[in-house]
Order: sequence, then structure tokens, then C-alpha cells
Amino acid sequence: MARKKKGTRRRRKTWSILNGLEALAYGQILSVGITGGGIWEFATGATDLGFRSNRGNLGITGVEGTGMSLVGTSQISLGDFMSQPSLAIEQMTGNFQSNIIPMAIAGFTTSIAFRVGRRLLRKPISMVSRDLVKPVFGPGVRL
Repeated sequence: MARKKKGTRRRRKTWSILNGLEALAYGQILSVGITGGGIWEFATGATDLGFRSNRGNLGITGVEGTGMSLVGTSQISLGDFMSQPSLAIEQMTGNFQSNIIPMAIAGFTTSIAFRVGRRLLRKPISMVSRDLVKPVFGPGVRL
């Protein structure tokens, strides 16, 4: 007996502005939680991740010494990732582990907010989509 053909996958023919905004919100939550800055800051931030030598008194004994400290860890950028990949990945892993619960809560509340917002604003959204978005952007974009 011949195998049954799989049905063709159906994709939406339109692009939703609200779905794009929701995806951007999730991306921002993840970016802030993992890199310490938003999507824009990750792409355009300063390349300042590295070690800096410290010189000074090492304690009660009064002995002078040098040490190394990690700088630029507050916000990881794409430049940091390209110049110091191992340090950037280590810092991003630590940020992820320390921010996993706040990111999960923010993602959960974002999901609920978009779901409730779509239901509450169903009629106004359809009116704006019908009267403004379709005439301006064409039938391929919806709100």
C-alpha cells in the first residue's frame, strides 16, 4: 500500500504588525537578560570587554602589587563578542543563569498582555487595519 502524501504546509499570506511587535518584545527581553542591553545596544554598543591591570595596596601588609580585573561586563556588544568571544560567552552565560527567572516572568506577562490586548481591541484593530493599513501597505500587511 502506498504511503499517504503529507499535506502541504499552509503559510499566512499576510504579515502581521502585531506579531512583529510581539517578536520584537521577546527579543528585547532576551537581549536585556543575556547581554545587559537591548537589541540596539547589542548591535551598536562599545567594544570595551577585557582585562585591566590594577596596581595598588594589597591589604593590611601594605605590600604593593598588581592584579587583573574584568571591565566592560555591564553590557556585551557585538564588537565585544567578535573581539573577545570566550569572555563574552562566559559573561552572557552568567547573565543568563542569573536572569532566567525574570526573563521567564517577563515573557509570560508579555504573552498574556498581547493575548488580552488582541481580544479587547479586536474591533478597533480590524477598523484600523481595514481603513488605514490595507490602503497604505496593500493586502499583504495586516495589523
